Amino acid sequence: MARVKITETVLRDGHQSIAATRMRINQMIPVLESMDEVGYHAIECWGGATFDSCMRFLDEDPWERLRTLKRYIKKTPLQMLFRGQNILGYRHYADDMVYEFVNRAVDNGIDIIRVFDALNDSRNLESAIKAGKDTKSVHVQGAMVYTISPIHTLESFTKGAVELQEMGVDSLCIKDMSGLLAPYDAYNLVRMLKKHLHIPIELHTHCTCGFGEMTYLKAAEAGVDIIDTALSPFGAVTSQPATETMVMALQNSIYDTDIDTEKLWPITNHFKEVRKELAKEFNLTMPSQINPAVRKYQIPGGMLTNLYNQLKSQGEEDKFDDVLAEMPAVRRDLGYPPLVTPTSQITGSAAALNVLFGRYKMITNEVRDIVRGKYGRVPGEISEDFRKLCIGDEPVIDHRPADDLEPELDKAKAELAEAGYPDASPEDVLSYALFPEVALPFFAKRDEQRKAAQESAVTE
Repeated sequence: MARVKITETVLRDGHQSIAATRMRINQMIPVLESMDEVGYHAIECWGGATFDSCMRFLDEDPWERLRTLKRYIKKTPLQMLFRGQNILGYRHYADDMVYEFVNRAVDNGIDIIRVFDALNDSRNLESAIKAGKDTKSVHVQGAMVYTISPIHTLESFTKGAVELQEMGVDSLCIKDMSGLLAPYDAYNLVRMLKKHLHIPIELHTHCTCGFGEMTYLKAAEAGVDIIDTALSPFGAVTSQPATETMVMALQNSIYDTDIDTEKLWPITNHFKEVRKELAKEFNLTMPSQINPAVRKYQIPGGMLTNLYNQLKSQGEEDKFDDVLAEMPAVRRDLGYPPLVTPTSQITGSAAALNVLFGRYKMITNEVRDIVRGKYGRVPGEISEDFRKLCIGDEPVIDHRPADDLEPELDKAKAELAEAGYPDASPEDVLSYALFPEVALPFFAKRDEQRKAAQESAVTE
């Protein structure tokens, strides 16, 4: 069966890529029931940066958002993005946290968990995959981060994919977060994976380089099962190819998605208005053009903007091109990590410091931690000279980094009790454990809102 299925990303990666993850649940609710009728394979709506943004910027409880989504979307599976041992944060968390988070996510409404690791170190996915499989209900999708380098080959990606399949994942995602995957490379990669895997293959890309739609078309011809798209107000440019475009492109072919575009237009019109509202409320400058140079420097689109703004704040924006030219050299020194959170930020900072102060005159703790093996196993080799420069004669971790972590849940519960929340829900404990400095002010504000609502109800 050649029909291509669609995972809709407008509620997660679409607005994360275009509008800094600022969409609110009340801007989603009016079209959720209509989205449920479209016939999507899944709706990606949670995880990634949405969890942090809900509390930090929108005064929303991310768990309540998930429960609300589940109330309106009853037929279509809800999907989340999960950063393996990093969960939804920026460091490794202990296994008890990973297990608890997976179980709470499933209990609150998640049907598909897409799990990835920034280094493609499968050891950092062990706990998340096992936790998902142990629920007996959630679909666990293993994601392989796509990148380009002298050591990333069809053979190396296939080896990684087979390893994920052997770990028990229910499907595989090729996660091309920077839009680096060229059309014919996608064709060859999908063809190769199809020969070695018996599980479905999903492709996730971005249009940052301008490849997106062409890459999906060649992947479809190679036999890909599912593609990720975002409705056009939050699609294309730095996001996924537009849903409407891909549905129409595949119509009347053996890859037809069986989605009726007439069902999409009213939803699209709604999100056009939401886009205007977000731009106005948050004074957002939405990305407006592709950047083919992203492929040259292998840097995610959003990171280019961040790097430029960081340099500008120091009055050093004229060094921007030099920093970009330094990035591939730093990446080589660090063993060619894929550039995705947190490795993209670490590599970018190191390149900037090299340009501003001289090569490795200043070395960040995060760079030292990559060299130590604290983030996991890098894909390539780190030279002995560079290792010595960074950590001297310190030993390198050669085991799963999370094995060194003590259980964290009870400690988080105790800290929350001390902060005045002795009866915190399991979900609130996780919110606090992941983002303590964001969660406490959020809880206080939520308490005030609840109190005000109760007083208002009494007076009425």
